[in-house]
Amino acid sequence: MMEQAKKTYYIDIENAQVYPEPDEDADWQFKIFATDKEIAKLADYIRRNYDADMKTFELAHVPFVEEKEEDQNRNYDASMEGIYGMIYELGDEEARRNIEKMGILNRG
Repeated sequence: MMEQAKKTYYIDIENAQVYPEPDEDADWQFKIFATDKEIAKLADYIRRNYDADMKTFELAHVPFVEEKEEDQNRNYDASMEGIYGMIYELGDEEARRNIEKMGILNRG
């Protein structure tokens, strides 16, 4: 089976967007190189993370739901680690350096 070609994508985590080219109106944070399958997986992580973030926000305004909030926080943290892990693996040198500076991945 032939290795699928990687394409360049620009990732805006804050707004849950993936751009196939740098959009001058967009504030993307990371440049990565990914196959169609990899970008689909990353886009799914970003979408799930955005959903978890919205649920965490909603729960923050409801008293006495600590247990549910903890579950949502765990989901959010897990999806963030998945997102940044993939960006680290697929990203350019600048993306890797920025993620290392953020210190959010537990890499030996």
